[in-house]
Amino acid sequence: MRIAFLTAPEGVEQVELTKPWQAVTDAGHEAVLVSTRSGEVQGFNHLDKADTFPVDRTVDQVSAQEFDGLVLPGGVANPDALRMDEKAVALVKDFFEQGIPVAAICHAPWTLVEAGVVSGREVASWPSLRTDIANAGGTWVDEEVKVDTNGPNVLVTSRKPDDLDAFDEALLREFAARAG
Repeated sequence: MRIAFLTAPEGVEQVELTKPWQAVTDAGHEAVLVSTRSGEVQGFNHLDKADTFPVDRTVDQVSAQEFDGLVLPGGVANPDALRMDEKAVALVKDFFEQGIPVAAICHAPWTLVEAGVVSGREVASWPSLRTDIANAGGTWVDEEVKVDTNGPNVLVTSRKPDDLDAFDEALLREFAARAG
């Protein structure tokens, strides 16, 4: 499988990028770092700068059809920046329209809210997104991992870094089941 990881140039919660990335590559799949700008992505450990990661492609260089799945890592600043970028939001929406699985953790569902794709879906996230998800027509759930199939694609969501093991297992399982 070829899996896109979409982040803003700054603000991604590092472990929410690196742990799923490692799970994808350890399983023998290709991980592609997509961002809104070329260069590097600055990871964060909560509010402290961490490592940087080279961007493979930018949002204007890719389409959902090139991938078997999309992973949206969290971090407060990361999805906040992504939801302000029209091309990033359009790319996320395209994954849903094409029926391609998406996995989002922690604050990442903010980008899903902006893309208008949570209505009628059950979504786990960081608790502060509860009202945003509800206002967008979704149902917020406090679960380690939620696999929602009530839409055009499979949506895998989790609350926080402590949920990463379950999140990684679910996204690998669900993405592989739909990749054929």
